[in-house]
Amino acid sequence: MNKLVETMQGGNKLVGYVVANDPDIDTTIKNVVALSEGGADVVEIGIPFSDPVADGPVIQRADLRALADGELPMDKVFAMVDEIHQDTDITLVFLTYLNVVLQYGYDEFCYQCLKHGVSGLIIPDLPYEEQDELLPFIDKYDLALVPLVTLNSDNRIERLVQHAKGFIYLVSSLGVTGERDEFSNYLSGIVQKIKEYTDVPVAIGFGIHSAKQASEMNQISDGVIIGSSFVRIVEEDKQAAPKRLKDYANEIKQAIMK
Repeated sequence: MNKLVETMQGGNKLVGYVVANDPDIDTTIKNVVALSEGGADVVEIGIPFSDPVADGPVIQRADLRALADGELPMDKVFAMVDEIHQDTDITLVFLTYLNVVLQYGYDEFCYQCLKHGVSGLIIPDLPYEEQDELLPFIDKYDLALVPLVTLNSDNRIERLVQHAKGFIYLVSSLGVTGERDEFSNYLSGIVQKIKEYTDVPVAIGFGIHSAKQASEMNQISDGVIIGSSFVRIVEEDKQAAPKRLKDYANEIKQAIMK
């Protein structure tokens, strides 16, 4: 069984996010380990991209920091993943933009994910209508392609989730990533609609930044995704971020387990 599929069973899941090479490779490794030790079930590793259309200012700045010395080769990222696996068996997925995968080659990229223990891909700029070129390689190497469902997906939900594996990423708000204080009352209805078409777990992300919010979102879904808040800690604490990341992940995990 795909490891992401296995990990996401049972609910109350915490999915964390860090950007590769922010502020450097060694700290990224320690940050992923810290999130794991703090209770995260899955960590998304963001592949830094020069034009991240779905990301707000916090993650955009992280991408710029990660690319400050030039392009970050995927081979270096895969080597980083190997080092992460030496210290933790946490389930890993990549959040990347399609051009990164396309340039590397669909077959080779997916093969390397399998080889290095990356269980799934989240590709925000991959439209449902253009998935057919990539899906054969996703299936060939038993990866999970995590779809994004938004508040205005409505009549597209059935199609968006039909190939889903691992979890469905429910975007809590319109716009880009970033911390928010209010969420749509329609989220629970979207979750119910998704579950009419699939039994794949639903995790809610975009904007969650407190234990209270995480608990509330977890009550209507199978888990929560936290990105910008973790990345902000890295921005503020730099190489000293792991301890605070661990403590914050533990606070969130405890809240959603209650």
